[in-house]
Amino acid sequence: MYVVESKAGAIGCMILSLCCLGSWPAILTLLERRGRLPQHTFLDFTTANLLAAIVITFSLGENGKSTFRTPDFTTQLPQDNWPSVLLAVAGGVLLSVGNLATQYAFAFVGLSVTEVITASITVVIGCFLIAVFLGAAVHASNAADVKAKLKSLPSEYKDGTQDFYSSIKNGEDNPEKDKTDVESQEKQAGKAKAGTAGFFVELENKRAIKVFGKSIMIGLFITLFEGICLSLFSPAFNLATNDQWSTLPKGVPKLVVYTAFFYFSVAGFLIALILNLIFLYRPMVGLAKPSLKKYVNNSKGRGWAVFAGFLCGFGNGLQFMGGQAAGYAAADSVQALPLVSTFWGIVLYRKSSKRTYAVLVSMLIMFVAAVAILMASSGHRK
Repeated sequence: MYVVESKAGAIGCMILSLCCLGSWPAILTLLERRGRLPQHTFLDFTTANLLAAIVITFSLGENGKSTFRTPDFTTQLPQDNWPSVLLAVAGGVLLSVGNLATQYAFAFVGLSVTEVITASITVVIGCFLIAVFLGAAVHASNAADVKAKLKSLPSEYKDGTQDFYSSIKNGEDNPEKDKTDVESQEKQAGKAKAGTAGFFVELENKRAIKVFGKSIMIGLFITLFEGICLSLFSPAFNLATNDQWSTLPKGVPKLVVYTAFFYFSVAGFLIALILNLIFLYRPMVGLAKPSLKKYVNNSKGRGWAVFAGFLCGFGNGLQFMGGQAAGYAAADSVQALPLVSTFWGIVLYRKSSKRTYAVLVSMLIMFVAAVAILMASSGHRK
């Protein structure tokens, strides 16, 4: 199998992983804001994620000579390594559930806030607490910006505003009242300038998850749950490949990164498939009720969802490959991914006030401090 052994190779893997893992959240956010149901998006996403893992496993995991210290993927399949396999499976389940929660958190508290809070939980708990409060402040400031802009809404958007507030008040997004697939509705949308009141009205009428008028606590709870899941998957993967608990029988080699990644990804795919099939018929947060048939027939945005899944799959694989060479504590420096996500969020989605950007910068500074602490601690590994 292919093994990353040099420091330069490990750094290269982590930089590529950072770019991949920081970019796919922006794609999922964009699809939701265009009205694509998260259940449809995540089924495409998780399938592509598994395919990426299979490509990595059967190419790099089978490349080169198999030895006792570095056996290839197929050599390890029949071995008695189930304690480590179960740890890899647990890690995959945690990551998949965390990613599933991510797309709902994006809608409620925004791309930048979600990524910073969840990554901070993974990195350093102290800076995480500060990041949580600053994240809540960012969201509150953004909400205040939107409210102020809606007060000065131009007359050409009055009808859209009425539709928007009526949908919140009367619960038109409730699946019990309207079974129509959101993605099949054709809405007339003007070309409002980003960041204006008209832009927010059009966005709310078009997006899949309706968020105006709903409590910030919903988004923060989802974000905290996501962060807890994402903070545990990397330690589980570390235990699976290094066997620090000495659970493997004597003479059985430790799982190599590609074998662990395969079990990790298959478990993540299966739990995501089960949960999303449930959510197709029992949707969350007032989403319209879709179906498996509607998912199959809905190809709009599928290419982007698949692309996001490949980015996530290859990003995870590169992170683990870098961790094999530099240690998983150092590889967790890819949790700087909110810097990439925030860049995409600012470029693609909205314009806010100077106050909001000031709080956002403060939140990012605390996150960078957390990453710096992590990298400093990994530099003292023995």
